Amino acid sequence: MLQRISSNFDIALEAVFANKIRSLLTALGIIFGVAAVIAMLAIGNGAQKEILEQIKIVGVNNIVIEPIVEQVEEQVEESPIQVKEKKKFTSGLNLLDVESIKNIIPGIEKVSPEILLETFIIKNGIRRSAKLVGVENSYFDISNFSLRSGRLFNKQQLIKGEPVCVIGSGIAAKFFSQEDPIGKTIKVGRHWLKVVGVLNRRSLSSKSIESLGIRDYNMDVYAPLKTVLMRYKNRSLVTEAILKRANRGNGGSENKAPVNYHQLDRLVIQVEETSMMTPVSEIISRLLARRHYETVDYEITIPELLLKQQQKTKNIFNFVLGAIAGISLLVGGIGIMNIMLASVMERIKEIGLRLSIGATKRDIIYQFLFEAVMISISGGTVGVLLGVALAVIVSNFAEIPTIISFTSILLSFGVAATVGLIFGITPAKRAANQDPITSLRYE
Repeated sequence: MLQRISSNFDIALEAVFANKIRSLLTALGIIFGVAAVIAMLAIGNGAQKEILEQIKIVGVNNIVIEPIVEQVEEQVEESPIQVKEKKKFTSGLNLLDVESIKNIIPGIEKVSPEILLETFIIKNGIRRSAKLVGVENSYFDISNFSLRSGRLFNKQQLIKGEPVCVIGSGIAAKFFSQEDPIGKTIKVGRHWLKVVGVLNRRSLSSKSIESLGIRDYNMDVYAPLKTVLMRYKNRSLVTEAILKRANRGNGGSENKAPVNYHQLDRLVIQVEETSMMTPVSEIISRLLARRHYETVDYEITIPELLLKQQQKTKNIFNFVLGAIAGISLLVGGIGIMNIMLASVMERIKEIGLRLSIGATKRDIIYQFLFEAVMISISGGTVGVLLGVALAVIVSNFAEIPTIISFTSILLSFGVAATVGLIFGITPAKRAANQDPITSLRYE
């Protein structure tokens, strides 16, 4: 039995190689279908991983409040005499807003106020621009940061605003490549800060940085919020320079440069339950509107919802691409069946000769089934190679992350073999049902 199957396989293999061009054209549908499946799954896996990375960066169940600098809102009346409405006073986004949100609004797990300053770092004669971020310890929990070495700020350092900092892995590699940074000092702007901790490296793609509007966290220096307010900059303080600038601005608002009067640059609020994010954001909006005297100088966003919408869009795209790949495989299967049926008509004499010298109907079925499956599997192999190449090209040139999984290769290969088997049955049965006498006389 095994010898018979092996003999039929050899005959089928010889027939496939005897008609290379026809076999290649027959396999084209399978090739492009399998390639599309591989590329589609690679793009889908890459998009899924990117979304998860982005959610990790922005945190889970987070509401982000960012200040709007110099928001101008006026009412225009259609009358000859227009009275300009006096601009309402607002203190901007500040720590009092943080306390109000903590004390009034239920269902909040953590609150992280942030201050971001453009500065520079100097050490061993090397100067580099950097960002100083004033934070509380809740920032590291909300943003899913982990420590590589050292510790976070203690209670005394947070309350008294001591000159300490936690640095990103990029800063540690740049300025402390030959030594342990813990306990060492580094000059950040005008002040020397003692390093108490180093964060683990966080890998970020340029796509994530662009789509989320974030920065390279590995090159940031983190200090206690009060350290930044006391030792660097507190925009909520009314200084002589601010008063002079305000007096100069009374003469007219033209060519007036925007002034950032907000004490905080960002406020992240983590809600206990996902279902409460929208109601809590609406309550926060109303609370801030009252505190800022109805001046809209802030913007409230929910990054996770934006990312989920983005994921939904990408899933729809993947479904469409999968449908196209499936149609291509179906067309490829129909092509195999048509070519094999034509091949039966061309080889009627060969079939009659085999039947007349002792071949059974089962032998003929095996022969034509083997031909169809071989064309499908060879097309599937070429399709896998083409799909992998397409995924690499998309990743390198279109800057879309792709992940090629072994599962997708097995799936596409299995589908290719199944298509050959299913669409090869009808031609094989037709060949086996030929009458030997009629076939030998066929011209």
